[in-house]
Amino acid sequence: MNQASALQHPLTEKVRSIYELAKPKVVFLIVFTAFVGMLLAVPAGAWPTSMEWERMFFALLGIALASAAGAALNHLLDERYDTLMDRTHSRPLPTQRVNAREVLLVALSWAAISMGILVWQVNVLTAVLTFFALIGYAVIYTVYLKHHTPQNIVWGGAAGAAPPLLGWTAMTGQVTVEGLVLFLIIFLWTPPHFWPLAIRRVDDYRNAGIPMLPVVKGIHHTKYQILLYTMILVAASLLPTTIGMSGMFYMAVASVLGAVFLYYAWALYREPESTKAMPTFGYSILYLMLLFAALLADHYMRPLHAMS
Repeated sequence: MNQASALQHPLTEKVRSIYELAKPKVVFLIVFTAFVGMLLAVPAGAWPTSMEWERMFFALLGIALASAAGAALNHLLDERYDTLMDRTHSRPLPTQRVNAREVLLVALSWAAISMGILVWQVNVLTAVLTFFALIGYAVIYTVYLKHHTPQNIVWGGAAGAAPPLLGWTAMTGQVTVEGLVLFLIIFLWTPPHFWPLAIRRVDDYRNAGIPMLPVVKGIHHTKYQILLYTMILVAASLLPTTIGMSGMFYMAVASVLGAVFLYYAWALYREPESTKAMPTFGYSILYLMLLFAALLADHYMRPLHAMS
């Protein structure tokens, strides 16, 4: 099938393929963590004003569009690798449901609209940081880091860790220690989240010539790194309480969630096979969502405790 035949798909199929380019599940998690960052920037127990809700709406829309643009560029730049991997060979470009020109047009349109919304309705700082996160993922990670170092996901994870910081800056107009702590949590979460999937898909990455950690250093070493990063992550997840950003409710929930994550990481490290890889990957997603939900719940519970 050539590029001309890709244009002959029905409109609904084309729209569905473009939607798939955005990696909507990833965008949802990004938007959720950014939303939590926004609410945490509002004084504890207070709800945003009508003007703040409006700013939050436009900020979330801009961040979502920038994330979708980065995802689409990732599809475009990784097309030749995606065709070689079982996990990605059915994506829109390898199956020629869209062509490269369409993907580039969609990605640039999403990026331009995103920047316009953030500058016009939010603030320049958030727009600039969002732009750097977009370039960090779509260009620095996808083009260079992913193909040149087994630590690609560590340094590339900085782009994916930006959303809660972006949410914070959208509301405050400045980078503060609270926003940086939120950034740090996701930065440290990314390796033990992604590497179990890399273990499960190690043959895919090896066949595609992508130097993911289990390909270069082996599966056992990768399991050790997952365990190490999980330990550091669990410690870092308690920082919001130590800096006065959250209270004891969050600390209790974070401790329990972290203990379960450590159990998964330890079980994966100890087993001779890798049957725990995908359960660990699945729990890591649940862990992040519940951790940020606990941050949000604690934020609105603390004034109630102060009055009791």
